[in-house]
Amino acid sequence: PADFTMTEDLDHRFSSLTWDQIKILDQVLTEVIPIHGRGNFPTLEVKPKDIIHVVKEQLIEKQIIVRDIRLNGSTASHILVKQNGTSYKDLDIIFGVELPREQEFQVVKEAVLNCLLDFLPKCVNKEKITAQTMKDAYVQKMVKVSTDHDRWSLISLSNNSGKNVELKFVNSLRRQFEFSVDSFQIILDSMLNVYSDTECELTEDLHPTVIAESMYGDFNEAMDHLKYKLISTRSPEEIRGGGLLKYSNLLVRDFKPADEAEIKSLERYMCSRFFIDFPDVAEQQRKIESYLRNHFIGEEKSKYDYLMTLRGVVNESTVCLMGHERRQTLNMITILALKVLGEQNIIPNAANVTCYYQPAPYISDRNFSNYYVAHGQPPIIYQPYPFHIQMQ
Repeated sequence: PADFTMTEDLDHRFSSLTWDQIKILDQVLTEVIPIHGRGNFPTLEVKPKDIIHVVKEQLIEKQIIVRDIRLNGSTASHILVKQNGTSYKDLDIIFGVELPREQEFQVVKEAVLNCLLDFLPKCVNKEKITAQTMKDAYVQKMVKVSTDHDRWSLISLSNNSGKNVELKFVNSLRRQFEFSVDSFQIILDSMLNVYSDTECELTEDLHPTVIAESMYGDFNEAMDHLKYKLISTRSPEEIRGGGLLKYSNLLVRDFKPADEAEIKSLERYMCSRFFIDFPDVAEQQRKIESYLRNHFIGEEKSKYDYLMTLRGVVNESTVCLMGHERRQTLNMITILALKVLGEQNIIPNAANVTCYYQPAPYISDRNFSNYYVAHGQPPIIYQPYPFHIQMQ
């Protein structure tokens, strides 16, 4: 009986895509995405299905075991539930691979950079171009994680409009989602087989079975959360950064907590984990600015609402911080919000902004050094009297 329950639980995690969902998946995999080069390097025109195919071929040729290939995150959600206010930005592809040693990480990296050469325009002489040159020209970021529980690497390819192609090579990853609504993964192997078989066409009567999995657990429950815009997660303290930035983003997009009573304690866990991972206010600011850059392209108007929502959550849920640390973070978020308004030329009516000046208790600390917030416009210097801005 125990085995039976186990299988039943596993079945709850999976579901087959409908023909309509497969059609959207096909559009996503066959649309041309530009990968922008730095300097004089030309833009690469890449279809996701093609880059997945050549990377997979290269890995197999180099004796890397590829278990399966999946589409992850917001793009998978977009395919499962269309027109829900969740726009998809990154194209997040997961290659399930075996990376037993350091050497395999290296092989994967070289394989991807060599594949990019295939997408250079025909007229370019490729002989003199090294993998390092391709990395400098087309890779936005590279991450490698190698611990007891998590062994994976990420290569993110540059796109100026925020639609980065993210190739993730996962041997093991304990935590694969932040919230139930972004916990979906669509297994692509059956679609890729159709693409590589030139005779095969996708029709309503003749199409492969495509399976999706919810890493959150119960597929139908996660689908309901996605359809009705509900926020739910478990153990947010396991997520790097606690899921705090994503949570505030969902709130701004009119998602509501699935369980009002539970969400307050979850918010506290999110904040605690965020401040553990980013204890320094300058680091918090970099993280928030990078989140705004990547998730609000073409949505400048929403940035202010997002920052004030984030400020509200931090203000209400931060039990783990000393008073002045909390004030520093709240001030930093407020200044970012004012800066965003300044960039849009909508500085609020001065009647609605109150500034409080107060001597800071930590100035007597000899280790305290002035730091400034904001890059770009003239820096705002924190002098011995940090100010406190209240927005009404």
